Amino acid sequence: MTSPAPDTGRRIPEAVHRRRWAILGVLMLSLLIVVLDNSILNVAIKTISTPAPTGLGATQSELEWAINAYTLVFAGLLFSAGLLGDRLGRKKVLLGGLTVFGIGSALAAFSGSPGELIAFRAVMGLGAAFVMPATLAVLMNVFERDEQPKAIGIWAGGVGLAIAIGPITGGVLLDHFWWGSVFLINVPIVLLALALMLWLVPDSRDPNPGRIDPIGVVLSVVGLVLLVYGIIKGGQLADFTDPAVLATIAAGLAVLAGFVVFEKRSDHPSIDVTYFRNKVFSASVGVIALVFFALMGVTFFSVFYTQSVRGYSPLQTGLLMLPLAAAQMIFAPRARLLVDRFGNRATTTGAMLLIAATLAAFATFETDTPIWLLEVVFFLMGAAMAHIMTPISVVIMQALPREKAGAASALSNTFRQVGGALGIAVLGSVLSTAYRGGIEDRLTVLPEGVRHTAGESVEATLGVAARLGPQGEALVRPAHDAFLHAMHVTALWGAGVAVLGAVVVALFLPGRPTEPQEGEPERELAATE
Repeated sequence: MTSPAPDTGRRIPEAVHRRRWAILGVLMLSLLIVVLDNSILNVAIKTISTPAPTGLGATQSELEWAINAYTLVFAGLLFSAGLLGDRLGRKKVLLGGLTVFGIGSALAAFSGSPGELIAFRAVMGLGAAFVMPATLAVLMNVFERDEQPKAIGIWAGGVGLAIAIGPITGGVLLDHFWWGSVFLINVPIVLLALALMLWLVPDSRDPNPGRIDPIGVVLSVVGLVLLVYGIIKGGQLADFTDPAVLATIAAGLAVLAGFVVFEKRSDHPSIDVTYFRNKVFSASVGVIALVFFALMGVTFFSVFYTQSVRGYSPLQTGLLMLPLAAAQMIFAPRARLLVDRFGNRATTTGAMLLIAATLAAFATFETDTPIWLLEVVFFLMGAAMAHIMTPISVVIMQALPREKAGAASALSNTFRQVGGALGIAVLGSVLSTAYRGGIEDRLTVLPEGVRHTAGESVEATLGVAARLGPQGEALVRPAHDAFLHAMHVTALWGAGVAVLGAVVVALFLPGRPTEPQEGEPERELAATE
């Protein structure tokens, strides 16, 4: 005869608790396609910049918009999507978001121009905005508190898996099919995720959800688009003093300032600014923004380094990025072990400094740098990311009550996407400006009508050189040299941002986690040191 099991005080239904790991697998599959899309696109941007019929002939600024149309819509709608999930049910929102994402992917695959691609990428961002916060919110509602750090670690490891699969899958597709296949591959994954979700995932919602704030959503999206447009335009013109550039950036900042004022006064804000009274929560989401600011900008130029300067194919580029993903897959589920021993502050500060060092390493790369050094840098970068994202995600999600999981996840991902979009815009503009400054003296041999376009990016210069035949061969080496100089400058900017993140972490994150006192509210666990 067996004795009855002791009461564990579990608040999650037993049927849900038993299948929690299967549910986590479905959530990771949903997360996979959201991250997979950007990691696939990373190796495809050079192909898309190639003139038709191989690509779309997109300029560097159009490529930046193809990436940022997705991230800006994603970021602008994340919080409202989280609130809708809290109100309507996270499962319903997940299903709807996946469906929209799949439709957007199919449309993007058959885009006939860079403008169409940008528009359909925005549709994909709309769907992704409803997927990302709901996955983490469901996770927080199917795992008990003591298992949440482990589950979040595995969830974060799913990002590493997507980063690993994305570039390699993209390389294989580009070797055998047209560029649109990198988007069309999302469709069968979406269908599989929808079927599994209907079968396994339970629904959950906030009993006291917030109201939707349409004015706040519009202000945030308009402000971000104006700001990013001004930054990208400044890089394209290599002139940030241009009146149109300054006016657009100023308008974006003014709209964003109006958004903050409106949110403070609203009785149903899109973003509840009271969350930011918690300095740990504020520092955590700020660090996520800084990390992705630096990393997204570096990822953007590293593809041109490996393909345009070093001559690797898309598939080879995907394989070169494998150490970055492998390190995240290895270390993300184990990051909590270092946190348990050394605390959040020490672990994350050390990881941020390692990120800064790996970014600075790009400032030393030349055309003949041994490729194994790039592999080491990518591996260390992935290991550092794992020891940032996992503990930071735990701190953010445990800083708010369980029923506000959707809001916490949405804020975390909003700052991640805004940081990434600004990173691509700012560091991409630094890259464009530095490149044009290094190449423009060599473009005087070209007809005046093509000089500006040829100076926008290394790929544009090489494209013009290829059309000129033997006469254009003299431009190849100067283009490579100018790009390497621009990459070095941009990498040091990224490293500086990562150092700033390390300072924020060292000042504001808690140290070693403390055991909660009996009856202590959950939200205080991550809020105090």
